[in-house]
Amino acid sequence: MSTSPLSPPVSQEVEDRVRSVLADVLSLPPERTKAIERDTELFGAMPELDSMAVAGILTELEDRLDILIDDDEVDGDMFATFGALTDFVRAKVPG
Repeated sequence: MSTSPLSPPVSQEVEDRVRSVLADVLSLPPERTKAIERDTELFGAMPELDSMAVAGILTELEDRLDILIDDDEVDGDMFATFGALTDFVRAKVPG
């Protein structure tokens, strides 16, 4: 199923896009990207994920998913695990 830029992405597509953003911004190899699961720890566990990378990830998520993330919404819990990040993004996606 193809999703046009105007229709909201479905749940699995949101997860795929978040995974893609992490892979691109953090320059993760495909095997590491495929191994990311809901309980995969992010901030503090991935050396590539520093404060500068967080800013890049947020910008890419906004661009690729057409969402707006306010500064006051960003906290450590959001980047605790892949599942937490995906849940946050999924809640921001309209539809």
